[in-house]
Amino acid sequence: MSVSTPGTQDRNDEGQLTFTVGGMDCASCAAKIETALTRLPGVADINVSVARERVKLSLQQEKTSINKIEDTIRKLGYTPTLLPRDTATPVGKADEHSEHSHAGCCGGHDNAHDPHGHEAHAESDHVAHDHSARGHDHREKADAVGALGHAHGAEEKGPWWQSAKARNTLTGAILVAVAYVAELAFPAWGGYAFIIATLVTLLPIARNAINAARFGAIFTIEMLMTIAAIGAIIIGEAEEAAIVVLLFSIGELLEGFAAARARSGIKALGSLLPKTALIEENGSLRQISSSELQIGQVVVARPGDRIAADGEVLEGASSVDESPMTGESVPVSKEQGSRVFAGSINHDGSLRIKVDRTSQDNTIARIIALVEEAQDARAPTERFIATFSRYYMPLVVAIAALTAIVPPLTGIGDWETWIYRGLALLLIGCPCALVISVPAAIASSLSAAARHGMLVKGGAVIEMLARTQTIAFDKTGTLTRGEPVVTDVISLDGNDNGLIAEAATIEHESSHPLAKAIVDHATQKGIAPLPGMDIKAIAGRGMEGIIGGKTFFIGAPRFATKVGTVPSELVERISTLETEGKTVAVVMAGGTARGLIAMRDEPRQDAADGVRALTDMGISSLMLSGDNARTAKAIGDRLGLEARGELLPQNKVEEIRKLAETKTVVMVGDGINDAPALAAASVGVAIGSGTDVAMEAADAALMRNNVGDAARLIGLSRATMRNIRQNVTIALGLKAVFLVTTIAGLSGLWLAVFADTGATVLVTANAMRLLGYFKDSNT
Repeated sequence: MSVSTPGTQDRNDEGQLTFTVGGMDCASCAAKIETALTRLPGVADINVSVARERVKLSLQQEKTSINKIEDTIRKLGYTPTLLPRDTATPVGKADEHSEHSHAGCCGGHDNAHDPHGHEAHAESDHVAHDHSARGHDHREKADAVGALGHAHGAEEKGPWWQSAKARNTLTGAILVAVAYVAELAFPAWGGYAFIIATLVTLLPIARNAINAARFGAIFTIEMLMTIAAIGAIIIGEAEEAAIVVLLFSIGELLEGFAAARARSGIKALGSLLPKTALIEENGSLRQISSSELQIGQVVVARPGDRIAADGEVLEGASSVDESPMTGESVPVSKEQGSRVFAGSINHDGSLRIKVDRTSQDNTIARIIALVEEAQDARAPTERFIATFSRYYMPLVVAIAALTAIVPPLTGIGDWETWIYRGLALLLIGCPCALVISVPAAIASSLSAAARHGMLVKGGAVIEMLARTQTIAFDKTGTLTRGEPVVTDVISLDGNDNGLIAEAATIEHESSHPLAKAIVDHATQKGIAPLPGMDIKAIAGRGMEGIIGGKTFFIGAPRFATKVGTVPSELVERISTLETEGKTVAVVMAGGTARGLIAMRDEPRQDAADGVRALTDMGISSLMLSGDNARTAKAIGDRLGLEARGELLPQNKVEEIRKLAETKTVVMVGDGINDAPALAAASVGVAIGSGTDVAMEAADAALMRNNVGDAARLIGLSRATMRNIRQNVTIALGLKAVFLVTTIAGLSGLWLAVFADTGATVLVTANAMRLLGYFKDSNT
């Protein structure tokens, strides 16, 4: 029976098709599905995304029908559903830049997902969008399809304990219990009871193994388990066979549950988007689906509402909780002209918001799509392990065969003993725990970062960040506020407020940032401008106008001396202020200096703490600035880092490249003027609240505009790499121990199962600890 519903993609249309695939939880699933679909005629351009649980392909329906595609995927143990074109298209665009790994995993993840996980995912199916602007191509051909993973139970709605895998495990447990009762009551029939329990519990496992083998995936844990269980029955170990199959089913169930929890964090963001929006049209309000919102429409957000779209506040004032996007728990004040994000919570007042991004392209949609793409991209360590596992499983299978055959042929022991040991070795042969050790940790790390306003584009970036030795910061907008403020007012007659009033009167007509700083300072002080006339800009020099019959000029000291006289005492003050990194404007009236106003782009409040945190981690910090050397040095001294000034964009690139020759260098900038330097660094980190460049251009983005997040992100990356090393040690250590003890006859089938599924559960659970990294570190 077809699983598609009315409204899905037209089954008579050729071209791109997108399916959701339930139960696909690891890289081996992607490899298995691609291997099977590749064998079908007319199927091309297959792209499998484990993070999105989607398969995209091109299909010539005169050669293979859609029903055949669905049937093939279903026989592998998954649940395919053809997506409507309006849902599939945006995802397809994002998928073009994803990479799916084909590790030789035996990963046994069930679809026992959090009951809210898939609902949230379904609500966010539309979120992926076109990332073609990024310029990153994460696609990578399969490099390991010989040692594929096991099939997962078909995904079902509802709690994990109601899944097919859970029902099969419960049935097996009951049958094993009945078998023990039967053995006690009727000893002669006990062996048959265990055989029945084994075969019933083994049936779905064997069916998936046979189907996978038919499609080219021979070395799966299901196949090894099937051979081991049947072999144990043949040599008279039916009781142990039943227990082994039951333990395997329990391990699969727990493993799938742990894996689903590990990747559920980012999907939860989808549930933050409200399903409906209240729009204003012709003076009246009406409710529509938030997915139908169009750019230019006006949305009304009442107190307590979740904001339905990204946009600009047209009217109203309120405080808004933006923690889902930025990780910042303190509500942010919003007023006319402020930007707001979909999914944030409006607290105090009503807001009228002009929509400027559709639901497919809002900030939460972009975060979800970027993190899912990052989870698809494999880290270098993961690629190495994938290559290693291609040879590991066949090697262990060969060792198992030799163990079962060679000793009896050479007269060392009997056939039954060595066949038993060979069967145990088969169960150790799956490299599931090893292969999942990296992606499980990376997925948890990416989710933890995203939920705290840090977007990282893949495991390769995590690995590089963990090796950071030097971090270079742009000055303006990164370490400083990005706009000058008045720091000093010096009037010769002692009337500072009068000097500010005169300066604000003239500068009010200018759009220059320094002029704006003077006007803003006057406004903050409550000083009103004076009546003025004939106010005009003198190109490249300053501003001029008439106040009270006197001609005023405001400009740099070198230009002020050309229109009048500047007393020596002011000249000395000007030199002192410029040494402190301040920009000085001299106010001239009637050819005589009235005083001066000093301004500076002040360091952000979090900058010094952020630099100090990096120093404590053993990372050197450097500031690159286009400002004059004195200004750069003054800011650098205040923040406690080396500063290099008078650098053009190309000079910043040269500085980064020189450093990168001997060190791992991270560049942190605003993602716009610093784009060349971001690209030249080992890792480029954009700092900014959801700008297109911050979200798309760099390798990572700090959404909170907090310099301290650079240290936090590097700390998370280092913790992730430690976690990966722990996972690899657990996976290889257990297998090495049981490989030796099995050959020596010290352990049997039961412990062999633990070496596989038990190690996988331990590795996944260890990786999940990263989800609480920021909570544990109190950052």
